[in-house]
Amino acid sequence: MIEKSLANSSESGKIDKKVLYSEELSLEEGTILAESLERLEQENRIMNHTLSRLEEETGMLREAFNNANRELTGLKKPALLVAEVSTVLPQNKAIIRLPNGNKFYCQVAQEIQQLQCQDTVLVDQKTLNIVEKVTVASNLDVEKFVNIHKPTENWAAIGGLKSEIEEVKEVIELPLKNPQIFEAVGIQPPKGILLYGPPGTGKTLLAKAVANSTDATFIEVVGSELVQKFIGEGAKLVKDIFALARSKAPAIIFIDEIDALAASRMENGTSGEREVNRTFMQLLAEIDGFKHLGNVKVIAATNRIDILDNAIIRPGRLDRLIEVGLPNEQGIIDILNVHTKKMNLRKVKLSELVSLLQGFSGAEIMAVCTEAGYMAIREEREFVAQNDFLAAIEKIRLDDDDEGAEELFG
Repeated sequence: MIEKSLANSSESGKIDKKVLYSEELSLEEGTILAESLERLEQENRIMNHTLSRLEEETGMLREAFNNANRELTGLKKPALLVAEVSTVLPQNKAIIRLPNGNKFYCQVAQEIQQLQCQDTVLVDQKTLNIVEKVTVASNLDVEKFVNIHKPTENWAAIGGLKSEIEEVKEVIELPLKNPQIFEAVGIQPPKGILLYGPPGTGKTLLAKAVANSTDATFIEVVGSELVQKFIGEGAKLVKDIFALARSKAPAIIFIDEIDALAASRMENGTSGEREVNRTFMQLLAEIDGFKHLGNVKVIAATNRIDILDNAIIRPGRLDRLIEVGLPNEQGIIDILNVHTKKMNLRKVKLSELVSLLQGFSGAEIMAVCTEAGYMAIREEREFVAQNDFLAAIEKIRLDDDDEGAEELFG
């Protein structure tokens, strides 16, 4: 069109400046309009993207709000009581027993099917009607005594107890690993052993090592933990521990400081002493009762065999009594070799330390090796010398003398 205008103007010999300016202005406006349209389309795409994102976020917030609202509603609901079904009656009725021992006649919700005696149920606090049936493990209180991780101690970590190790292997390890030998001979293997001797001689270490060698479930309990506050709780705990051991067989029950539970009984005593006696009698019944222990072995340990009741150490219960005493000269050397195996020693003659360590227990000899290492660390050395051991022996002996004096004079 511009060319046509120019042509017409050229024919007349003149160029119409107004026409040319008008055409150029229309072209510029078209360009601006196209750019504006493209910009608006781009803004529209951004707004659509933002709108989609906001809708997605709104959906997520709505779901989070609904979840929080449901959780809040659940938290506002009153707690339910845990009870045990004593008797199931017709027409959705039942008799329940609460933890405090009280019994109540109540209604059973329609949706609960196949309700049986001794089932655990949840009941409403006000009406005591059964609203739900639950499955609760009966041994939750005793699971804490089970070592989830298998003991890492092995026979090589024990020094100076060669004869004791052989006896433990014979009574505990052999029946668990090769029960067919006893079946072929026609005898019943011993049910358990009692390890007795001074503190720190390796009784607990022997129990852990045999659990490691047999891949058995290791249930460790201290005698004082079996003595409970309320009547009957200690006996129930003992019963649950042995039930747990049977369910996880092969298992080893290790009762440390059994003298806290199995001391000689007296005819007259306080109510607390009578409760200890009830728990002790339950222990005797579990070891030598109607239910055979099978692949469950009992290892007990004590520092005071002189105060134990004869009922626990008679044949048929803890059959073998194994004394774990202070190490002799060869035992001292063996213990030193075990605890110095990874130490950086320089010019150390362990044989010269034996005479100085007479009367030391295995735990005290281990303490001497640890203290000798501290002597080197204090002097910023990376090796342990003979003098470190001599100073450590003197320090441990003085500490023991101070403890003995405190016990003597209070």
